[in-house]
Amino acid sequence: MCSMGFARSLGFALLPLAVCCIVANVLMFFPGGQFPPERLSKLVWYMMGIGGGGVLMFLPAGVFISLGKCTGCCWNESFMMCGSVMAALVGLAGSGYCFIISAMAMLEGPQCFTSMGWTYPFANDGGRYLLDKQLWLQCLQPVNIVEWNVTLLSIQLGLSGLEFIICVMQVINGLVTAVCRPCCYKQDYTLNA
Repeated sequence: MCSMGFARSLGFALLPLAVCCIVANVLMFFPGGQFPPERLSKLVWYMMGIGGGGVLMFLPAGVFISLGKCTGCCWNESFMMCGSVMAALVGLAGSGYCFIISAMAMLEGPQCFTSMGWTYPFANDGGRYLLDKQLWLQCLQPVNIVEWNVTLLSIQLGLSGLEFIICVMQVINGLVTAVCRPCCYKQDYTLNA
């Protein structure tokens, strides 16, 4: 059925997005490419890309991919699509978590060494530092930490947004298939002896 094929293609689309979220979050543990890192921003420890946008997304991706063809019983297809809706709701929670924590980290800015020591120099400016590159010069160490954080957090925001859209598409696909499909396949049975 085309709804099953559509769900499978959504599952295959989620896999690379989840892997990229994990990679982007792992890179945040090495600010400015520094190994070992001196200090990490506190929101990095929330592991939004590893947990929410990454590992948690493997559940809906696996469920969507494993959807089989309807074996002549459309009730079976409806039941499977209801399960895929539940998995999509888990995906919505994971991608939403990744998006929200990434946005909070973007607004807060990185922890860096400034003329006043280790601090969050952009924490109280409401994200205005994103529009004024001159402010980035306040961060002396690690080198290029603002660019590093902005790039990786932007990647996570974009990827989690795509994951959210994919999961919403599957919720709609699953609900329409689970509710509407059984009425389309009523069969007449007669007793012939």
